[in-house]
Amino acid sequence: MADENTDRRRADEMSLDELREEIAEIDRDLVDLIARRTYVADTIAQVKAERGLPTTDEQQEQRVMDRAGEYAEAFEVESNLVKAIFRLLIELNKVEQRENR
Repeated sequence: MADENTDRRRADEMSLDELREEIAEIDRDLVDLIARRTYVADTIAQVKAERGLPTTDEQQEQRVMDRAGEYAEAFEVESNLVKAIFRLLIELNKVEQRENR
């Protein structure tokens, strides 16, 4: 994790437009990561369908949620926020899996 003082100095040296541009780049990266995650989840759905496995795997979902909480703590981000985002990603993947079966 970056030093907070370094982050503050950097923010003080950047204009509002530069900061907004940085947010835009981060947003693009987030969408790219969501797309990558969705592609892998779709591949998992195909494997599940081929093997006759159920769409929902509650134990795996819990592992993902636990891991999300651990990552949030490691990066000093609000755990409930991160878990809410992951819950949404999981639910969207499950809806898509059900629709494609």
